[in-house]
Amino acid sequence: MNLFLAPWLRAGLLAVAALAAPLATQAQPPAGDYPNKPIRLVVPYPPGGGTDVIARIVQERFSSLLGQQVLIDNRGGAAGSIGTEVVAKSPPDGYTVLFTLSSHTINPAIYNKLNFDTAKDFAPVGMVASLPQILVANTQFAPNTVAELVALAKAKPDSISFASVGNGSPGHLAGELLKLRTGTQMTHIPYRGGGPAVTDVMGGQVPLLWVSIPAAAQFVKAGKLKALAVSTTKRSAAFPDVPTMQEAGIADFDVDSWYAVFVPAKTPQPVIDKLNRVINVVVKEPEIRDKLLAQGSEGVGGTPEQLGKVVGTELVRWQKLAKEANIKVD
Repeated sequence: MNLFLAPWLRAGLLAVAALAAPLATQAQPPAGDYPNKPIRLVVPYPPGGGTDVIARIVQERFSSLLGQQVLIDNRGGAAGSIGTEVVAKSPPDGYTVLFTLSSHTINPAIYNKLNFDTAKDFAPVGMVASLPQILVANTQFAPNTVAELVALAKAKPDSISFASVGNGSPGHLAGELLKLRTGTQMTHIPYRGGGPAVTDVMGGQVPLLWVSIPAAAQFVKAGKLKALAVSTTKRSAAFPDVPTMQEAGIADFDVDSWYAVFVPAKTPQPVIDKLNRVINVVVKEPEIRDKLLAQGSEGVGGTPEQLGKVVGTELVRWQKLAKEANIKVD
């Protein structure tokens, strides 16, 4: 400030500056004291499904590192769209957080209308884990391999149904991709989550299920379900004896599932950065890595920008597949 200004003018400018300082401070995001109350972690699937299982593995460590309770709020339905809408319409303050899977980028390709914009209404925070989908069957279902399944589906078109955790889920896309690559016809049965779907497949109501490994792992290991294949190009460390779809003879087949954290758009960057730091610490901890691996998943981590690139790439990829396979949900 020019010290040679008239005293009355200098005094006026100082008064304006004094008033402006608190306003500038107020305009900054309250990152220093975040979080100062419990955080709601919205899981847009029912308890017992793969997304819920992974969320509960990291929940306690999230709470301890953030110094506040992280409370899981299961909001299942519409392949994650119901719970996702809850977060999209929540205040962008870091206290309502979305923990979802890769159906987040599939739904825009197959639903005619969503009450949110996947690309615009969310800010990426960080990827937590990645894993294949697994194709499991009721133990009394005749086919024991993908080749036997395809042969039966061709011999009896439309006689076989497969379950998934809902329209737009990675399992739904995996099932549709199998039909597309083999020229077969099978009926998709959408469920509200992995838990209910697994229960019905074990009970014989539906013979097949494409689902994330955490939802089915314990039942496969207990002999209550049989595993036919995994959806990625690399075998699962949790089930090294289960072949990939490509090994099973289905060319050009790769459906990867990931679990990640998002917040409403316009959430302050310091809040996003703090949540991201916690994710990166947690997924590197040996105990958490072992728990994830036991469920067939691997900890990932990374930056918000890296997750944003995955979202952008997959929005395009799944749009193309949905058009090719004529997948639409009203």
